[in-house]
Amino acid sequence: MKIIYKTLVSFMVLCLINVSIIYAQQEEKRPEYVTVTKMHWNMDQKDFDMDTWKSVEKEYMDKVTAKNEYVMGASYYVHQFTADNTELLYVQSYASWEDIDKASKKNGDLEKVAWANENARKAYLKKQNNYYSNDHSDEIYATMPGAKFMTKTPDKDMVLYVRKSHFSFPQDGTQEEFNKLRKEGLENVINKNEYIKAYYPSVHAWGADKTEFIEAFIVESLADIDKMFDKNTELNKAKWSDENVRKSRGKKMSKYFTGVHGDYIYTAVAGLSK
Repeated sequence: MKIIYKTLVSFMVLCLINVSIIYAQQEEKRPEYVTVTKMHWNMDQKDFDMDTWKSVEKEYMDKVTAKNEYVMGASYYVHQFTADNTELLYVQSYASWEDIDKASKKNGDLEKVAWANENARKAYLKKQNNYYSNDHSDEIYATMPGAKFMTKTPDKDMVLYVRKSHFSFPQDGTQEEFNKLRKEGLENVINKNEYIKAYYPSVHAWGADKTEFIEAFIVESLADIDKMFDKNTELNKAKWSDENVRKSRGKKMSKYFTGVHGDYIYTAVAGLSK
């Protein structure tokens, strides 16, 4: 079992290294790691108001997160269609693993600058924390090359669609084939689909499930999710007009995944991002 596990890990690492080489020039500044903190609303809070929550978190974003050089990006996403209506995600990106710890320490320093008075600082942090229950979970993902970045900062709420698939590690799979198929899909489908405003792929780095492959799509509305899928089909047919060729590609790519996936939809909160 140890030999098999090492082989699977080596295969995935080699895949990521090779794809990284392919896209290195286009993505020199992309973050290497993403942390996802799944939090839950404090359902016992009687006077909850969404606008007030946004103003509280925006104050922290402006005074602390935005000034933290170790945090490349940060954003909030609230439940829209998931299994738990109390959940919200806080996502941060970093240039390196070491920067995760550095960012946490820097936040503490910036908090003391933003609220120099200790009592005022404690009061603010208590007010902020009161929006959330004590229950939360953390995952760390390694970003994959081939992301499609937002061209401008949104001035309105957007929709985040997340697809969580699982690698199957086929014995007849090769890094060369996987990289080639993925690169073709990115160039001819994802990047040409006007409904996909942003696309962020990542894989498990630290957490509960090492097989996870996460694809996060940003679109403008719920209706655009259906339009995105229709456009993907259209672009596939345009690039690979021969049905047998399309089926062959689909069969090759599908062997790298178990076929089991989950779908999650969140609201990307405008104004609460770096």
